[in-house]
Amino acid sequence: MNRFCLLFLLFCLPLVSRSADRPNVLFIAIDDLNHWVTHLGRNPQAQTPNIDRLAKMGTTFRNAYCAVPACEPSRCAIMGGRRPWTTGCYKNGHKWKRYQPAGDGLSAQFLDAGYRVYGAGKIYHSMAYHESEWTDYMSREGLNSNGPGVEKNDGYHNDKVHPNLKDEDLMDWHTTDYCIKRLQEKSDKPFFIACGLFKPHLPFVVPRKYYDAFPIESIQLPPHIENDLADIPPAGVKMANPNGDHAKFLKSGRWKAAIQSYLATCAYTDMNVGRLLDAVEQSPQKDNTIIVLWSDHGWSFGEKEHWRKFAVWEEPTRVPFIWVAPGTTMAGSSSTRPVDLMSVYPTLCALTGIDKPKHVVGHNIIPLLKNPKAGWKFPAITTHGRGNHAVRTETHRYIRYANGDEELYDEREDPYEWKNLARLDGSIDLKKRLVKWLPKKEKPQRKIHKTKK
Repeated sequence: MNRFCLLFLLFCLPLVSRSADRPNVLFIAIDDLNHWVTHLGRNPQAQTPNIDRLAKMGTTFRNAYCAVPACEPSRCAIMGGRRPWTTGCYKNGHKWKRYQPAGDGLSAQFLDAGYRVYGAGKIYHSMAYHESEWTDYMSREGLNSNGPGVEKNDGYHNDKVHPNLKDEDLMDWHTTDYCIKRLQEKSDKPFFIACGLFKPHLPFVVPRKYYDAFPIESIQLPPHIENDLADIPPAGVKMANPNGDHAKFLKSGRWKAAIQSYLATCAYTDMNVGRLLDAVEQSPQKDNTIIVLWSDHGWSFGEKEHWRKFAVWEEPTRVPFIWVAPGTTMAGSSSTRPVDLMSVYPTLCALTGIDKPKHVVGHNIIPLLKNPKAGWKFPAITTHGRGNHAVRTETHRYIRYANGDEELYDEREDPYEWKNLARLDGSIDLKKRLVKWLPKKEKPQRKIHKTKK
């Protein structure tokens, strides 16, 4: 072997080794799962033993918030690494591919770094994706996210029952199967596996066995007060839309029934998370696999006379957020520091030694993964539509709407945000400090043209 060949091998071998030794990633994205998971304690009725099992394996963030309380822009922000005020992707219907070119996505960085990159289910909106950013993506052909015969308002505004529905009738079962198979594959390359679970997104319908743990007579309404919108400014009342879903539920009497269906649907999702964790435990890569679980946003169930997401209060913005990073996280730890989901992209890059693209914003939370009580100066920021923002610190939530309307809540004394402090003289200095975190410039918001079906 000549000298040139020897030098070439000595140069290349470390590069191959570094790629092969990089940690694997299991990336679990859940649609519409609010903070009703047992370990967060927000709803005593929640039963999510497998998500709680994951929390016991690593670090959970008790004050984690979405970037946007709507599916499409939330996922565009998380996967693309840019805030909505930078891209202009503010709401559902803004067609995320217009705002995120191929090659910028999180999965593309792992592919470029030599990973096997697999996706299944809902990672971006409606299972769309840039093909060039993935090694393979599960086909949805012949699969249904809702199950045969299930319609949008089943389990929500109507009581249509589907007694013969089976686990495998829903796409999430097959999404989980696909990811389990990828976990079991042997390869000389590390993997990045993105598992996107649709449930508990509407319709709130799953096999009937999941309802057994939540009998209707035991269902409790979430803490709420009458006239909660009395001290909310006009922009907030408009966002709450009390004459929409809330008025319908008061008229139909299905408030508890909708909560029952949601809890059952969360239990179905928890089952699939459990199947994934079992596969990780059985994998020879279990000690070299990072797991991150997140939900794209929260959900409201009548708090502030509001339902669904599409608002910037605590309920529609707070999410489960769990990390297991071997050698970094401590089993069963939790942090109360405020973080938002813009941290996903930069943190995964840092944990795996992948270069972070220049366009990526958000904060690397490795200091909190190592020490959940470490000092942290950043708030979580949520945006819904151009100019509407919430700044969440460990103690307060400040909301400013596009028209200048404001809300302020002391989360220590008022965790359900019943008393708006924004108009009190004593709040002026605090508001000035919090408003500094909001953007000085924001991209225009395109009109959404809905097509008739």
